[in-house]
Amino acid sequence: MESSGELRLGKKLNEGKTKEVYELPDHPGCVLMQSKDQITAGNAARKDHMEGKASISNKTTCCIFKLLQEAGIKTAFVKKCSATGFIATHCEMIPIEWVCRRIATGSFLKRNPGVPEGYKFYPPKMELFFKDDANNDPQWSEEQLIAAKLNCAGLVIGQAEVDIMSHSTVAIFEILEKAWSTQDCTLVDMKIEFGVVTKKEIVLADVIDNDSWRLWPAGDKTQQKDKQRSESQGRVVVLMGSISDLAHCEKIKKSCANYGIPCELRVTSAHKGPDETLRIKAEYEGKICTSALTMALHRTGAIKPLL
Repeated sequence: MESSGELRLGKKLNEGKTKEVYELPDHPGCVLMQSKDQITAGNAARKDHMEGKASISNKTTCCIFKLLQEAGIKTAFVKKCSATGFIATHCEMIPIEWVCRRIATGSFLKRNPGVPEGYKFYPPKMELFFKDDANNDPQWSEEQLIAAKLNCAGLVIGQAEVDIMSHSTVAIFEILEKAWSTQDCTLVDMKIEFGVVTKKEIVLADVIDNDSWRLWPAGDKTQQKDKQRSESQGRVVVLMGSISDLAHCEKIKKSCANYGIPCELRVTSAHKGPDETLRIKAEYEGKICTSALTMALHRTGAIKPLL
């Protein structure tokens, strides 16, 4: 396997929340998709470094694309080239997220308050979202997409192209749904994106990883596996009595990183400034991304060096 370190990289073509895309001068028509150790939520309003996330993301994406290719789905994937990157056919992305849902939950319920949680869609429910972070990725109809006459790599997106992507999304969802069912895991919903290659052909592109779907092991929502759940179970906030505690607290932060747990360091004295300490504590209480709050008052003996 050719490693990304051995690849001669050209200019950076794009950088997203969780990946970078580079030209490959020695591989005409191809790019390197390089994952980053970053987890985001709310259009990157919240983001954290998560050690090892890039490797897991890349491994998942490569396995999923291979599975879909074997099932006859056309994709941009070429081959895995390192633990954190893969080579893909260069294509122009269509700025639409295609979301497919089997079960009503999450944001769908907020937009459709009359639908009970857990309602199952047969066939799967399809939704389109125009990729526009500044406007929180507004939902579009198929009619809006056709009316927009998006031109991607010389291909104008019309009814035929929308039908291709719509039918492909359902097929991809059902393939992955069956694959996950063999692991006694319910695929609740997923999002994917398409691109256009130079010969004006639409292919599945970008990545499909744990940021792309919602999974319920054994059909149990309480065991949900997605990035929001990862955030809710994986953040430590360390409150230092003073900056002199930094060296000790950096050890805590490093140990957390070894387990893939984001860690924040804040300075506040519970003795000299209890009101400020309580205010900082209140910032995190009730937040979905917070699971632990540690008072690291090393000098006062509140916490001894355990790491």
